[in-house]
Amino acid sequence: MDLYEEVVRLRRAGQKCALATIVQVNGSIPSYQSAKLLVREDGSMLGTIGGGCVEAEVWQAAREVIETEKPRYLDFSLGQDAAYDNGLICGGQLHVYIEPVIPQPQALIFGAGHISKSLARVASLAGFAVTVIDDREQFANRERFPDAEEIYAGEYEEIFGKLRVSASSYIIIVTRGHRDDMRVLKWAVTTQARYIAMIGSKRKVISVVRELEKEGISRAAFERLSAPMGLEIGAVTPEEIAVSVVAEMIAARRLPGGDWRQLSKSIFTNPALRAVLK
Repeated sequence: MDLYEEVVRLRRAGQKCALATIVQVNGSIPSYQSAKLLVREDGSMLGTIGGGCVEAEVWQAAREVIETEKPRYLDFSLGQDAAYDNGLICGGQLHVYIEPVIPQPQALIFGAGHISKSLARVASLAGFAVTVIDDREQFANRERFPDAEEIYAGEYEEIFGKLRVSASSYIIIVTRGHRDDMRVLKWAVTTQARYIAMIGSKRKVISVVRELEKEGISRAAFERLSAPMGLEIGAVTPEEIAVSVVAEMIAARRLPGGDWRQLSKSIFTNPALRAVLK
């Protein structure tokens, strides 16, 4: 299996991985400069940088790189004692760079109204691969959404199974009504999406969530839900709302841990606003 083809396949499947490369060599080592090792999310590997304890340590570091999405640089000195302990009688030095390979973030926009038009444009400019879904073909079409990579028109439940949702997916729910929002949200909270957002006032959001709770969905399932969606910047127009939502998506993508939640106006993600739910 070609290592580069596997990297492309993993990215298209929405899966992260880490690529370790020997970037510098001094003396004799059991491999060669530019040798590569690919580590997948499940811990499986492709390629090699020479085996032994060095490769085992690189594998462990690669798992951390996948988790943190931050690169690492490791130095190894295979001196006489270390080389003997590792079974690598060579005595050289090698430097390994481990980089995260992250799929392009995917914005799944449910609803094809005015706000969605602006959302698709702004999200695309911010580097998200945009997919638009609506049950009305006269709204979900290429003429209205030239920036979208994919467009689906049809019943939402029929389209859910066609979508590849991963930890690199961002779901934005802006359909034409409460009932449609509820249909999509009920599915969204069962996925691995990194971010789920829904439009609406606090009153509407609470109403939708309580209806779903009656259907057996626990309150804990909504911990990833950002609703009302977007950062609090006083947005009013569709374009301004799009900027606030994409800004929140960027924060969810770039800020470590749950730091972005402090910036959110959501009654679910912002700890200071949770009292509204009681």
